[in-house]
Amino acid sequence: MEFSGDIRIKVGNRIRQLRKELLLSQESLAFKAGLDRTYIASVENGKRNLSIMSLEKIIVALDCSMAEFFETFE
Repeated sequence: MEFSGDIRIKVGNRIRQLRKELLLSQESLAFKAGLDRTYIASVENGKRNLSIMSLEKIIVALDCSMAEFFETFE
């Protein structure tokens, strides 16, 4: 089964939404998550696959749970 990039877009949009709600720059989020700013930008733009480990780092840096992160997904 092949997946479209749709899930990458949804995840990226959710990261951007939560980051902006916290008034964080991409650089600040990247620092808190221990990732590179360009990686955050690529994920937010849906251009990069991310591992579960990277997603967990981002979610922790956004001060939310996995359940809260995915609550808006269908």
